[in-house]
Amino acid sequence: MATQVITSATKLSLMKYTPFEIYKNSVKGPWVIICDHASNYVPKSVADGKLGINESEMKRHIAFDIGAKGLALKLGKNLDAPVVCSNFSRLVIDPNRGEKDPTLVMQLYDGTIIPANQAINNLEIERRLDLFYRPYHNAITDLLDCFKNPIIISIHSFTPKLKGKKTRPWHIGLLAADDRRFHNALLKSFESEPQLCIGDNKPYIGKLPGDTIDKHAIKNQRLNTLIEIRNDLIKTAAEQKAWAEIITKNLIQAKEYLNG
Repeated sequence: MATQVITSATKLSLMKYTPFEIYKNSVKGPWVIICDHASNYVPKSVADGKLGINESEMKRHIAFDIGAKGLALKLGKNLDAPVVCSNFSRLVIDPNRGEKDPTLVMQLYDGTIIPANQAINNLEIERRLDLFYRPYHNAITDLLDCFKNPIIISIHSFTPKLKGKKTRPWHIGLLAADDRRFHNALLKSFESEPQLCIGDNKPYIGKLPGDTIDKHAIKNQRLNTLIEIRNDLIKTAAEQKAWAEIITKNLIQAKEYLNG
C-alpha cells in the first residue's frame, strides 16, 4: 500500500505551517511509529528562521536525528502503521523532554553555542511550547485515541561519538522505562541477530520523566519501546531500508512472543 501523506513538506510550502507531519498508512493497529527528532527545520517565527549557527551545524545531530525520519517512514510502510514526525528542530524546542526539563531549549549542545537561545526567557519558551511542542503532542494523542491497544515505537538515532569520547560500540539501542513488557520481548527477539551489538538502555537510559514515551505510553500503560540506531549506519536510503527490514522482523517476532 502506498504511503498516504496527510501533512507533507510539499503541502506545507503551500499551506499554513504545521509543527508535525502524519504519514497515515493505516489506523488498524497495533503499531504507531513516532519520530521526535525528524527535522532540522527552523520556522520563520523563531529568530526569523535562524538560530545563529551555520548550515553545517544544522546538518549535525545537534539539530535532528540523522536518518531517523527515513527509517521511521520505511518502518511505517513495512508495518502498515501511521508515522508521526516532528516538523521543527530539537534546537527550537525538544519534543522529547518534559515541559519543565532544563534541557527543553538547549543553549549549548555538544560544544556548539546556540545564539538565538542564549537569552531565552520563560515567555519565549511558553510561546514555543504553544506553537510547536504542544500541537505535536496533541497530534500524537489524537492519533493514539484511534487505537484500542497500540504498541508505540519511538525511532531515534545516536552518534558514534559524543563530545569526543570513546566510540560507542552499539549498532542499535533498545530503551525502556519501568514498563519492560514489550522491551524484554524485543530483546529476546534480537538474540537471533548475533552479528549486532545491541544495547539494553544504552547509549541512554530509557526513563526520562515527561518525555514522549512517558507522556503517551507509560502513563497510559501502553506497550512501547524506544529504538536508537547509530546514525552512521542509516545515512542512506538503502541503509534505512535494510535496517527497517531488520527492525520489522524483530518487532513482529516480539509481538508473537507476547501473545504466547
